[in-house]
Amino acid sequence: MDLGGEFCLVCGAEPPLFSGRMCEKCTRERVTLAKVPKNVPWTRCARCGIIEFQGKWSHVDPEDLWHELVQRNVEFHSEIEDLELGLMAQEVDGRHTLIHLEIEGVIDDLLYTEKHTMRARMSNGVCLTCTRRAGNYFEATVQLRSSARRLSEEEFQTLRTTLDDLLAEMPDDPMFFITNEGPVTGGYDVVLGSKALARAWGRHLISQHGGQITTTTSVVGRKDGVDLTRLTLLYRKPGYELGDVIRWRGELWRPSTWTGEGAILEKIERRERTGATWRDLENANVVSRKHEFTYIEPINEDASVAEFLDPNDWKMNAVRLPFEHVPGRKLLLARIDGEWICLPRLGMDGE
Repeated sequence: MDLGGEFCLVCGAEPPLFSGRMCEKCTRERVTLAKVPKNVPWTRCARCGIIEFQGKWSHVDPEDLWHELVQRNVEFHSEIEDLELGLMAQEVDGRHTLIHLEIEGVIDDLLYTEKHTMRARMSNGVCLTCTRRAGNYFEATVQLRSSARRLSEEEFQTLRTTLDDLLAEMPDDPMFFITNEGPVTGGYDVVLGSKALARAWGRHLISQHGGQITTTTSVVGRKDGVDLTRLTLLYRKPGYELGDVIRWRGELWRPSTWTGEGAILEKIERRERTGATWRDLENANVVSRKHEFTYIEPINEDASVAEFLDPNDWKMNAVRLPFEHVPGRKLLLARIDGEWICLPRLGMDGE
């Protein structure tokens, strides 16, 4: 050994030297790719099964859970390069799972391969959402009602389904839960854990089904100098759908589009379109609903009148053609006040 040259500080071996001026043998004995704890805890909600990570509850797939535990609890060497990690989970019982790790990486141009086993210990807890649900906590009540006519149970269920569609589109939030719901006299009530969810649902109902919303806020307490409030949102659905025939101001119209303040109406008698507010439409009456319309092939037709077989008695009947009728096209008929009326087509009408 050259007394003036470099040597391993541990065993005195000659170069090449690596980390800490040690030879390869001494370096491998002292350098580890990762520090892996023997046991790591994690918490699952005993009621709904979501997982807690650092105070935040979320839905996590089992495979993602094990990788998340490794990322949060395993300390890798600061100089590791080209890291490759293999993971296999072995369930021991309902609370314990062994996580087998195979780690490969390069440190100071030396390739290391290590195997470790870490035990994941599950403990039961209760998330904030389940805690509040168990205590019947709520911040808002949405009341589904109707105007002009009583809605059927199926129509109320259609409105209720829009909440599920909205929840599927919105980001996860522990406060987005339903405390209670059910039919009441004259409508359907849904009690929610979040005022924000109630307002978002109200906007969604207006855009999809039209109608009016009335909101009231009541103070139920005070915390840290701030008033605690609850929201009551009353949604009134119009007694008609887009495409129905209504009688308004003595004329027959068809609503074609909802607006923030009312609806756009298409006149049946001639080509005319107008906007009306909900206040204007309070006296509108539904005379025929869209699902009651009938499509019929004309037998004879000229520029203004068409003949067809009445499906009620199979007798020949005549009807005046609408202003936008295309020769040869099926007739869109509605039975109004005992007479057949041929309706002009809207974009929502099929064949």
